[in-house]
Amino acid sequence: MPKSILIIEDELELAGILRDYFEAAHYHVETASDGVSGLSIFQHRQPDLVLLDLNLPKMDGLEVAREIRRAGNTPIIMLTARIEETDRLVGLEIGADDYVTKPFSPREVVARVKAVLRRSYGEPVVQQSIRHAGLEIDLPRHQVRRDGQEIMLTPSEFTLLATLASEPGRVFSRVQLLDALEGGAFAGYERTIDAHIKNLRSKLEPDPRQPRYVQTVFGVGYRFAEA
Repeated sequence: MPKSILIIEDELELAGILRDYFEAAHYHVETASDGVSGLSIFQHRQPDLVLLDLNLPKMDGLEVAREIRRAGNTPIIMLTARIEETDRLVGLEIGADDYVTKPFSPREVVARVKAVLRRSYGEPVVQQSIRHAGLEIDLPRHQVRRDGQEIMLTPSEFTLLATLASEPGRVFSRVQLLDALEGGAFAGYERTIDAHIKNLRSKLEPDPRQPRYVQTVFGVGYRFAEA
């Protein structure tokens, strides 16, 4: 079955262009031109990924993203003309998986979508699971449990955790972790990794202020605690 994409974009010409590109790439596409109708389509159709403009009528894109996140971990890629770093970081803190600033190439957006979908629904990897101090990371199923309780992560958060936990004790720079997110995502904006790590710790760590699993190496990057 082809993957389904929901495009929530009030620029009708741009939405039409994106629809054409995604349909040519064999995706099923739904579109909405405002936040309220976009959220309604999301709730009824449950798409595999949402392309979400931030500047929407009726309901702001950030609020739409918050509602999507409350419902689960459907991948979100934000589309916006906003270029301030604070706007990017707010989107990431809500749980967006990627962020594309207008103007952009539709081919680039298709490539970003493919990368995020690979992270979300990709083929199982050879290593089956990672266990450490009550934490279990089930790689084929993209599931994480701590002390038997499932922890819901976004695709980007899961990818970062799996990357770090695959080599406990190794220090990964922010650039290396960006590369783990398929390289193109947020290229050049290393602080986006900090936002993802903050979200990850808030879900993963018993006390995010004293992380047990994902540790900071000041001036260098992050590492997963050694056994």
